[in-house]
Amino acid sequence: MSLPPGFLDELKSRTSLAQVVGRKVSWDQRKSNQSKGDLWAPCPFHQEKTASFHVDDRKGFYYCFGCHAKGDLFSFVRETENVGFMEAVEILARESGMQMPARDPKAQEKADRRTQLAEVMEQAVAFFKLQLKTGAGAASRDYLAGRGLDDAALERWDIGFAPPGWQNLRDHLAGKSIADDLILAAGLTKPPKPGKKPYDAFRNRIMFPIRDARGRAIAFGGRAMDPNDDAKYLNSPETELFDKGRNLYNQGPAREAAGNKPLIVAEGYMDVIALSEAGFKSTVAPLGTAITEDQLQLLWRMHDEPIIALDGDTAGLRAAMRLIDLAMPLLEPGKALRFCLMPEGQDPDDVLKRQGAWAMQNLLDQSIPLVQLLWRRETEGKSFDSPERKAALDRSLRDTILKLRDPSLRRHYGEEINRLRRTLFDGVRQQRGQRWQPRGSRFEPAKPMVETKASTLAATNAAFEEQLKEAVILATLVTHPELIDEFEAELERLECTQPSHEAVR
Repeated sequence: MSLPPGFLDELKSRTSLAQVVGRKVSWDQRKSNQSKGDLWAPCPFHQEKTASFHVDDRKGFYYCFGCHAKGDLFSFVRETENVGFMEAVEILARESGMQMPARDPKAQEKADRRTQLAEVMEQAVAFFKLQLKTGAGAASRDYLAGRGLDDAALERWDIGFAPPGWQNLRDHLAGKSIADDLILAAGLTKPPKPGKKPYDAFRNRIMFPIRDARGRAIAFGGRAMDPNDDAKYLNSPETELFDKGRNLYNQGPAREAAGNKPLIVAEGYMDVIALSEAGFKSTVAPLGTAITEDQLQLLWRMHDEPIIALDGDTAGLRAAMRLIDLAMPLLEPGKALRFCLMPEGQDPDDVLKRQGAWAMQNLLDQSIPLVQLLWRRETEGKSFDSPERKAALDRSLRDTILKLRDPSLRRHYGEEINRLRRTLFDGVRQQRGQRWQPRGSRFEPAKPMVETKASTLAATNAAFEEQLKEAVILATLVTHPELIDEFEAELERLECTQPSHEAVR
């Protein structure tokens, strides 16, 4: 059975070699660096006690320095499961949720067609690049120069220009004996009206080729040169080559660069180009839509903690807030998101032009974890001056945290939210060491103990007294649960010295 071109690449992008190998080995935590995808373990193919089996998760290869076993995702499954290549592919496809191609005698014909479409796309790339150098492309060249792109940068990114007119590209490709049905299937023309010819999908636009992980041109993004155009940016339609929800702009080069550097997710093509040209080469962008679940999983395959760098405007903030709800059910230990919010009214390109790469790096260094953005979404601009409003906040946060699948992650999110909640409602965070004790019918802060000279006996007695106070408070509430509602706020502020007490609290 032959597989369509790109099927194995898609399967690799959805599957982590480290996760597959991790089911068969125990990683050496002292030797491994999971954040870099650099993992070591005793070899599963021969008996040994040392960790000589190396997995490079980013490149998708393994090698044993003892028995010299080496290979990729598919060879590992073949060797450990004792199956053939196609059976290994079927196992991995099933685990990743991909449907195996039908055993179709026309499979080779379909493969040939995808190859033809890819060749048509490369012909279009060459045509658009040539047009940018003509008189018709003068305004586009001026615009790109104003954005800081010289001729070398235009060549690196294969940027071109689709001239005005209805059939420039179509006539050019037809002149090379390329059939109209292939041009249409590649998304380069629109279906004709009765009695008319197909017409170009992109007209009077700066053209950005979109390439897959293998470097093949699969689509275009076009920026309108006419300020009155209805769509400032226009992407290719989905085709046999292009699924916009499962691809990223600059995916291949960014994957190679995302080793020791953070993976940055910007909003648009020009942001990616500006950041990359400024040295931030591990930068990608979604393709004209909000980040999808497939794109998020692809980002995590490239880096454990991508930084979402969004424009500092209402739309950018709204996109960040939407991403919270998408990401929460998918988060797991070691797979996270951070958010870098640009200054109001600016995008990464603006920051680079006005202040330089150091300012952008400073913003990236100040990126915040998802839990802080969640807190900001739920509290910013809101008043919590009544029990009902506080309860509504608690319910909203609780419902969001329950979307997390991992129990440990839920617990840590809950602890961080409780810390932020205490800070908000107390006004001033309780100083560590302050404890609460029963006084009459209320819990009140314990009076500070008289400071004594440091000694082992004094320290031991003080710790014992603190533990005893905690135990009395908790035991009282356990045996008299009707008091919990009355002292709920004080109980939330109680900071226990013992893990067992904290669990009871």
